[in-house]
Amino acid sequence: MRTSVIAANWKMNNLYEETVRFFKEFGDTAVNVDGKEAIIAPAFPYLRTACELSKGKNIIIAAQDVYPAEKGAFTGMVGSEMLKDCGVGAVIVGHSERRHIFGESFELIRKKVTFVQNNDWKLIFCIGETLQERESGQLYEVIKEQIYTAFDENLWCDPDKVVIAYEPVWAIGTGVVATPEQAQEMHAFIRKIMGKRYDRENIPILYGGSVKPDNIKGLMDCEDIDGALVGGASLEADSYKKLFMYDR
Repeated sequence: MRTSVIAANWKMNNLYEETVRFFKEFGDTAVNVDGKEAIIAPAFPYLRTACELSKGKNIIIAAQDVYPAEKGAFTGMVGSEMLKDCGVGAVIVGHSERRHIFGESFELIRKKVTFVQNNDWKLIFCIGETLQERESGQLYEVIKEQIYTAFDENLWCDPDKVVIAYEPVWAIGTGVVATPEQAQEMHAFIRKIMGKRYDRENIPILYGGSVKPDNIKGLMDCEDIDGALVGGASLEADSYKKLFMYDR
């Protein structure tokens, strides 16, 4: 059985007091179940706080990004020494906001994929197409390019160290959710690639894009959807708990 993962990407939200309140209210009772995994990615300033508050709990703390260097003259960046000092266990790479707002290239994303594996963190790798790419029929080629440029001859970590998150860009923060049929179709396509090309057929593949407690069950009922990468619905502990309560 594949692991179900509910990953919380807080983006540029939740200050110190909100972070403390979240972990106090959430505990980890919602995920003390075999086959379920919680990953929470706070903003950089609160990573240490999150790591300290989650000690001894069934929660992995992730960084939302990393610069592929230990340390050095890279103004505004956060490298491996700082993340290790905080105690993170996972890193998000390739999020659409990094690709489209900050212009991250395939080359830089590939370097980050390498860097995360070299540092033995869990890799949460994001892929997804824009609305224009979907409507023009390019969605499959876009997904393949994002996967191939990052992973070809560059994926050697243990299978349990990789999570794929499919996030259609047109559904992120828009309130628009891919239908379960649309999501399942893409997840099956991604799983076929990961199995045939990289022998990683059984890694968790998550859906991301306006996921909420009231729509997660329809997504989780799909054969190839193993969880969700969630933004706004993960900011409050009560809402995040409800995301684990789907009855598959």
